[in-house]
Amino acid sequence: MNMVLWGLAGVLAVAFLAAGAMKLSQPKEKLVASGMGWAGDMSAGTVKLIGAMEVLAAVGLTVPALSGIAPVLVPLAALGLVLVMVGGVVVHARRSETQMIIVDVALLAFAAVVVWGRFGPYSF
Repeated sequence: MNMVLWGLAGVLAVAFLAAGAMKLSQPKEKLVASGMGWAGDMSAGTVKLIGAMEVLAAVGLTVPALSGIAPVLVPLAALGLVLVMVGGVVVHARRSETQMIIVDVALLAFAAVVVWGRFGPYSF
């Protein structure tokens, strides 16, 4: 199970590092044009904040466990992603973006499994 949790954390870290870096590096208008229509409903600062949270979560999912310094941050980072994904589900539901809701729920489930495993029976 430890390998499954590492795998899920790795998948989440890669996905959210890429998504967060894109939100931080691209202007809001370019994000909207590239298919992130929800970004048009939010301020540029909010989009950047979401991107920063995603990048920090990606770092928090991997670095503490790999370094052995404060590994309790791993499930806390995953919990933060659960909250971000709940927000994503709400935003996509309001916009009737069913396919994006499915992606958000899958990522939410992965993060929830990491929270359960690392806070519970498979902590570091």
